[in-house]
Amino acid sequence: MMDVEGLWLTPDDRSLLRQPEVGGVILFARNCAHPSQVRELVRSIRQLRPELLLAIDQEGGRVQRLRQGVLRLPALGRIGGSGEQAGILAEAAAWLMATEMLACGIDISFAPVLDLDRGRSQVIGDRSLGAEPSRVTSLASAYIRGLNAAGMAATGKHFPGHGWAEADSHIAIPGDERPLEVIKASDMQPFAALASQLAGIMPAHVIYSAVDSQPAGFSRFWLQQVLRGELGFGGVIFSDDLSMAGAHVVGDITRRIDAAASAGCDMLLVCNERAAAEQALIHMQQQGYVPSVRAQSLSSPVARAADCNYRSQPRWQDAVQLLKTHYLL
Repeated sequence: MMDVEGLWLTPDDRSLLRQPEVGGVILFARNCAHPSQVRELVRSIRQLRPELLLAIDQEGGRVQRLRQGVLRLPALGRIGGSGEQAGILAEAAAWLMATEMLACGIDISFAPVLDLDRGRSQVIGDRSLGAEPSRVTSLASAYIRGLNAAGMAATGKHFPGHGWAEADSHIAIPGDERPLEVIKASDMQPFAALASQLAGIMPAHVIYSAVDSQPAGFSRFWLQQVLRGELGFGGVIFSDDLSMAGAHVVGDITRRIDAAASAGCDMLLVCNERAAAEQALIHMQQQGYVPSVRAQSLSSPVARAADCNYRSQPRWQDAVQLLKTHYLL
């Protein structure tokens, strides 16, 4: 899964997207001016490769790539702190977000965040639904219901939990020194409880040093033994962005590609570094990589329809009013 340069496709974008090893595109803020422009960008991508999986990070709060012409949704932490109505609010917020993104033609937003807010990680912080595993699990389950009701698959992140690691994996290599038993009994609980409800999971670029010397996204122990084996997860494993600093411990981009694929990632994200994406594609072609069929299962028929009339739906109006009543919009 790669990114594109701007608000429309360049000749270089088109050339890369035609490569069969490309299985998806992720949109960033620089690709998103307003919904009609995003729909046009999506249309041009699908003209080239109709089967590509199109993704975005539209969590709400500070992580919201498309901001004009759509709702400015609250961070999940604000929903988690909204008392007895939090579950209803989580479901409504997820349905609203998914409805808006599907209307733009986007298949998935990488959500929900299942990390616990330990008060240690600034990169997680209010992106988390809370600090207590059972509450995060309950609210995330409601959020998943909202996504699914709109027609969007859910992707939980960042397995097995990023909340304890203080460093930001975008710019550093975070570590979590706790024993495996402690991680399983706390931060991993939402992933374990929701594994059957999640269509996708994204592992963390965190080294759990008491468990494995490799970050979770490059670890066969975490992805094969624990996630696939113990938790029985049968969905798509997305690597986190292999251009992030947290992935550099493995080596250059070709080593990162091989390590993530060998560990069990179905789709490998290489973003915001075009030279690395080009090098990754050449390497994958040379090594005979075959695109994952599993990843295409997250494509949404609703996104293909891209219905722009959602604001007239009673459910839309009710959900917006609900969030406004609780001062979340």
